[in-house]
Amino acid sequence: MSQFTLSTHVLDLDSGLPATGLVVALANADGDLIGQVSTDDDGRITAWPGVSALPGGTYSLVFEVSVWYAAQEMSCFYPEVRVEFIADEERHYHVPLLLNRYGYSTYRGS
Repeated sequence: MSQFTLSTHVLDLDSGLPATGLVVALANADGDLIGQVSTDDDGRITAWPGVSALPGGTYSLVFEVSVWYAAQEMSCFYPEVRVEFIADEERHYHVPLLLNRYGYSTYRGS
């Protein structure tokens, strides 16, 4: 079975800055938590503790949006953003999130 690596990047479109300290959980198709990490000073997560590569399959990234906005004393419309994706190639997957208080967008990056 193919193996893949995963990273993400969150950009706060309200400020135009990286979303620093936003908690992101990674889970498999069964909902089992694989890891939970906060974005770094550049809004990125480039590694998941204890995970070097993952087997192909369906996964989800859950971005804890309301907690992040609450820490900035702001409200938001979506309490979390869940991005489900299929990793079916042996490669690196990058899943960015463009975020504002009332919406979001994501795509398969490189």
